[in-house]
Amino acid sequence: MNPDDLLLGFSLAIQPVNLLFAFLGVLLGTIIGALPGIGPSAGVAVLLPVTFGMSPVTAMIMLAGIYYGAMYGGTITSVLINTPGESSSVMTTLDGYQMALKGRAGAALGMAALGSFIAGTLSVVLLMLAAPPLAEWAVTFGPPEYFALMVLGLTTLASLTSGSMLKGLVMALAGLLLGTIGIDVMIGEPRYTFDQVELYDRLDFLPVAVGLFAIGEILFNIYQPVYTDPIKAKLSGLLPTRQDWKDSWGAIARGTVIGFFVGTLPGAGATIASFLAYATERRVSKRADKFGTGVIEGVAAPESANNAASTGALVPLMALGIPGSGTTAVMLGALTLYGLQPGPLLMSTHPEVFWGLVASMYVGNVMLLILNLPLAPAFASVLRIPYSVLIPIILGIALFGVYSVENSVFNVGVAILFGGIGFVMRMYAYPAAPLVLALVLGPMLEKALRQSMQMSLGSVDIFFTRPVSAAILIFALVSLFYPLLLALWARRRDRALAGAS
Repeated sequence: MNPDDLLLGFSLAIQPVNLLFAFLGVLLGTIIGALPGIGPSAGVAVLLPVTFGMSPVTAMIMLAGIYYGAMYGGTITSVLINTPGESSSVMTTLDGYQMALKGRAGAALGMAALGSFIAGTLSVVLLMLAAPPLAEWAVTFGPPEYFALMVLGLTTLASLTSGSMLKGLVMALAGLLLGTIGIDVMIGEPRYTFDQVELYDRLDFLPVAVGLFAIGEILFNIYQPVYTDPIKAKLSGLLPTRQDWKDSWGAIARGTVIGFFVGTLPGAGATIASFLAYATERRVSKRADKFGTGVIEGVAAPESANNAASTGALVPLMALGIPGSGTTAVMLGALTLYGLQPGPLLMSTHPEVFWGLVASMYVGNVMLLILNLPLAPAFASVLRIPYSVLIPIILGIALFGVYSVENSVFNVGVAILFGGIGFVMRMYAYPAAPLVLALVLGPMLEKALRQSMQMSLGSVDIFFTRPVSAAILIFALVSLFYPLLLALWARRRDRALAGAS
């Protein structure tokens, strides 16, 4: 890397017009992320026409700000009302909402903001230093490697929440089955649609997630009310404590690395990064049994990962012209609209675009921190409202978000149906996260599996003769059976001790 390139980038990033649109980007991104159902992909697409007439550098700075700003915005509703705005925010609900119930919503929001800032800054450094070799490695992934990666993701689903692993696996299986609804992508035939045209495009993630998490939680709290003390309004009482930092620094570091590397894989995205970071943190934590009850590292890990993944997704986009996520696919379209061709020649032919974007992300992450950290008390004070008043507000936000995505009454009905299912699941301690994430991963897993079978003419050997896919599958098997082996070993040890006594 030539230092002059970075200096060029900062000279562009600190121009008043670029500072203004960087701020507008992170502000709008935060708002978009906080609104259930919109998400960064839709937000960037909707606001793309606003950038027409801007210089390519200014436009990309604003669109990137929307992207990583939305990664933090989804935290707000996940923590405060247990409603993930999109799939990458699901993991934050597990401990973030429990922290809010314990009166620590401000600490959860503050750690999310600080963790996102640290992860965003470090991942920009990685983007700047490691883009070419990482992009070359990521592009070597074919369908067998993606299938192995999805299997690894599914094996971690059962351990995402506290409780029975069997229940987690059952929910993951249910999510996979729900993911088969819709048009078969390989042969074009409808499956399990029951002649409902609305199901041809698959069962949407949002109404299912809103139903299971938000409406199901509301119904359960009506049935079994939760009483919490009012939250302190002072910022000093809402910032993470020294102990919080001690618990979270490792989670932030690991989440950053996992998020960035997963983000570089085209199609993997922030969702997989966030739950892999959460699952990893739970495995290495000394208090793994407390995850899902409101531990702060359960917020720090996925929030760091999804922010780092948004930066990592820019690696294949800028270096190879391959979008790493749905949002970067929209940004790829934006680059072509400006007459630019993403790929290996972009850095040499239009260095101002690449380095201006990189430098703006340093500035934008600072803006995001300054914008959101002081607002943590305002966000957290929402929980001081009586729950009887919050119920209709939460329901209104949730159902409006579901309806507004496609103006679909059908999706509202799906959300209400899964709200009832979510209530029953809460009653019998069945975790919702494995079902929702398996619903997201299922179609990708099926597509990768069937493409791999076509490549190998029906032979499963393809998964074991390719070193990367074989290594990932072995790791997936170890991660699945490791807890079981530990339990068996502990049982044998207890029997031996009982016999000796």
